[in-house]
Amino acid sequence: MFKTSKAFLTIIILMLTVFVLTPVCYGNSAEPPSILIIVDNAPDDLEISIGLDNTYAKAMKTNKVVETYYTFYSHGLRTADDYTLRISSGSGTFEISLDKPMKLYNNIFTLDLNNQTLTAGKSVSRSIFLVSLRITLTFLIEAMAFWLFGFRNKKSWFVFLITNLITQGALNIWINGFTPLGSYMILTLIFGEILVFIVEILAFLTLVQEHHRIRTFLYVIIANLLSLFAGGYIITVLPI
Repeated sequence: MFKTSKAFLTIIILMLTVFVLTPVCYGNSAEPPSILIIVDNAPDDLEISIGLDNTYAKAMKTNKVVETYYTFYSHGLRTADDYTLRISSGSGTFEISLDKPMKLYNNIFTLDLNNQTLTAGKSVSRSIFLVSLRITLTFLIEAMAFWLFGFRNKKSWFVFLITNLITQGALNIWINGFTPLGSYMILTLIFGEILVFIVEILAFLTLVQEHHRIRTFLYVIIANLLSLFAGGYIITVLPI
């Protein structure tokens, strides 16, 4: 029992290492946005362009729940002679000077319309909220499956809570590190769910003794498939 628990702990540590230390790499894939601007609760008539006079590029608009993405791709930026953002809506127009992006691919900014400020990266509060929301939704789905499979003991539920907190927490924190418009986000999710499945099958088969191992194994398969399908839908609707 001690050796099994030790092996399980080792696998969890390795999984967390993969999630935390894996860098984001770019290869021959679909061209990612050179500049992406996140706007919370953007008005329908909001437009963002870059450049001055006749040499400017207009941002492409992507709507998500509660926020909107405005993206400038590299081929459009080449036509702009100046990195000045012009933000226009029915309430008025203002400009923000932007240094040329330091990175070749993804440069993410957050625009605060009320204060008319542009901040590099995603806000911490936004990341905490979205990660917490995805974890909560996953917990609800897998808890329902856990209950329907007949698990009632407090020890079984304790293992369920701790295991999912570790696996889903690591998975969603890892996903949060990617660009909101990642071309292959669904593949990233599938890869992460495979690691989650391996850890959870070892955890539940080792620590949950309430029912036969076959029932426990089937629960892990069904719960993770439900999480995968739900997660695939969530990342197409909710912000990342």
